[in-house]
Amino acid sequence: MRINRQMLSNRMFDQRTSYSRKGFSFTEVLVVIVVLAVLAAVALPKFNGSSPRNKDSALENDLHLVRNAVQLFKIDTGLYPKALSDLSATSAAGLKGIDESGTRIAVTTANWHGPYIKTVPDDPVSKSAFTYSNTTGTVKSSATNNDSGGSAYSGY
Repeated sequence: MRINRQMLSNRMFDQRTSYSRKGFSFTEVLVVIVVLAVLAAVALPKFNGSSPRNKDSALENDLHLVRNAVQLFKIDTGLYPKALSDLSATSAAGLKGIDESGTRIAVTTANWHGPYIKTVPDDPVSKSAFTYSNTTGTVKSSATNNDSGGSAYSGY
């Protein structure tokens, strides 16, 4: 069997071209970089304002949680807790509640079904305790500034 020189050179040429390309061309790499840059330019602005919105949302959730605990205390005992820390008490012994007239009355063990909350959180915006009125059971934010939408935190 005779091997034709032309066949041999064609075969060698085919092998060289099929194995010569081992990486990406400069143009392909450049296109990928441009696509990634466009995606980053679109995604990054969405995350820049997320921290103030997170604080606003955390404040709303914490206020909802504490207000519900105050209302449960009031439903069970007929009194508002003297202080927010009374919501996390483990027994009714020594607890005093406040009625609508502002009179301190001892909480009866039979009516108390606490603790009503595991721990009372601090205001996530001001990093201090919530403002609490024990004669009305009103819980408000202690922050004095405005939220990311321009509303006063005290109005939450």
